[in-house]
Amino acid sequence: MIKKTIVTLLAVLATCSAGFAQKYKYIDKSVAVVGNELILISDIEGSVKERRAQGLMSDRNVRCEVLETMLESKLLLMQARVDSLTVNQDNVEGMLSQRVDQLLTYMGGQEQLEQYFGKPLYRLRQDWRKQYEDLSLTQQEQMEIMKSVPDMTPYDVKEYMDTVDTKNLPIVPIKYQLSQICLYPDREAANLAVREKLLELRERIINGEKFSTLARMYSEDPGSARRGGELGMASKSIYWPVFSDAAMALKPGVISQIVETPDGFHIIEVLEKNGDMFNCRHILMKPQYTTADKEKAFKTLDSLRTEILNGAVTFQMAASFYSQDAPTKTNGGQMSDPNTGSAYFEIDQLKPEDYKAIKDLKEGEISEPVQSTDNDGRPDQVKDFVVGKTNYKIIRVDKIIPAHTASFESDFSQLQGEVRREKQQAALDEFLEKKIKDTRIVIDPMFKDCEFRRSIWTSKFSE
Repeated sequence: MIKKTIVTLLAVLATCSAGFAQKYKYIDKSVAVVGNELILISDIEGSVKERRAQGLMSDRNVRCEVLETMLESKLLLMQARVDSLTVNQDNVEGMLSQRVDQLLTYMGGQEQLEQYFGKPLYRLRQDWRKQYEDLSLTQQEQMEIMKSVPDMTPYDVKEYMDTVDTKNLPIVPIKYQLSQICLYPDREAANLAVREKLLELRERIINGEKFSTLARMYSEDPGSARRGGELGMASKSIYWPVFSDAAMALKPGVISQIVETPDGFHIIEVLEKNGDMFNCRHILMKPQYTTADKEKAFKTLDSLRTEILNGAVTFQMAASFYSQDAPTKTNGGQMSDPNTGSAYFEIDQLKPEDYKAIKDLKEGEISEPVQSTDNDGRPDQVKDFVVGKTNYKIIRVDKIIPAHTASFESDFSQLQGEVRREKQQAALDEFLEKKIKDTRIVIDPMFKDCEFRRSIWTSKFSE
């Protein structure tokens, strides 16, 4: 695993907010000098505040941790300039746009954002762009150091296995290789039914009923329904493009036609527009499937399962002929992670319904029919899977790899990556230790009680 040095080093520049300098202006001062680079108390306080807002707490003194990470970032930044690395402007503009959109949405608009930070938006963009340019150089320098470590050979991995304490070897969690046969309910009929309901609601609004009242009664978006369907002022980039396009094309007070997104079907009323931001109300309704749909699908799947178990047809052939899930149908039903392409799933990567269906099965066994969802939708907020459209399926357990301590024979690729990451961390540590010794660094004694990860910092306090 890459240690905190690598992970947090990349995040610090992005979290140091220029606006916080306004708050601490009357006590602001330099607390560290790294070559020609300064670190201000306002930088540290700003990062502390943002970390706390994101729930990124630490067992260590958070200000000491922030300072040490900033010191390391400055050393990498200086070396990037010595190496004549260039800023990736496309990445900078992408990160800047995302940050501005998120803050505008969170604050409720440009006026509130400017008031909070005490600067006009164009000045904030300038400040944040500089931070992301520095971050781009820091990331590139770090990658240059990490690239200097070659791929590990079998000899390197074997040497690691011979020297490391077995208690420190990684634990490989249980993994499943699965195949499925999926059927979908009659989506056309369900979609038509929900469209008819929304058309009826739209007609009632046009005839004088309040949009907000009907949203509270009928919308299936619980977050906005209790606010009369109102979503709040937000950047168009945070919504599905088809939703944003429809909203931006409306004049305030006009009710949209039906808009379909992966969340379901909507009607929209725009309340206010400001540049690329808008506030609107919407009513969301999702297709509802009947008990008859489920019973019909389950009956078909149960018959297929019986035929497969009796040897009348193979699972692969049944999947190719009957499954309605395009990504797995063409591969004999074999499932794969849509993000990595891996044919193996850890428990946290499986949808709860799928795991419940297979958790007690042995290799080669087939689950009873189960209701689940596909991958055409939004990522789950907690787990590593997508919650999409309703489907019905049977799942075969092709292979189970039990949880175990990593071994050279079974987990060479994972160990190879683990060894390389450790050597990359060692290379980064070596670089930083040398730079700390060779660079003029002065730290304010107000931090002398900090327990830094690197004891060498204690030699850098000013008198």
